[in-house]
Amino acid sequence: MVGIDGDCLVGLRFTENAPTDTPEQFDTPIADETRQWLDMYFGGDIPNWIPKHKLNGITPFRRATIDAIKQIPFGTTISYKEIANKVSRKIGVSRVSARAVGGAIGWNPICIIIPCHRVIGAHGEITGYNGGIKNKIALLRHEGVRID
Repeated sequence: MVGIDGDCLVGLRFTENAPTDTPEQFDTPIADETRQWLDMYFGGDIPNWIPKHKLNGITPFRRATIDAIKQIPFGTTISYKEIANKVSRKIGVSRVSARAVGGAIGWNPICIIIPCHRVIGAHGEITGYNGGIKNKIALLRHEGVRID
């Protein structure tokens, strides 16, 4: 499912159901830009840009978490704890829990492009993903991440 607000992408999620968006939303420059990004990604290229997007209703904590996720390179993973450490430094607090980071990551409305699938458990375990664990594993394998 794709969400578009004017000239910005606001949502991208896996869905088993038919899209609820209006057909007109799919004939826009941002829809074309998003398709181009996804075609590159699934075609084996590494896009070096992100489609124009906005994150509605984002808190400063979520912003810091999303910013950290955007920095995870293609084909690599990072733990929730490592993201929590980055976020705590960015927002100037002594500690942020990995669970709080997990909640912020679960909020991410633009999956794949904002690569929350690259965040894993502290011991390398594949943990929750709004798009489903099967899809998380498939995305990581697509990026060449070895899954035991």
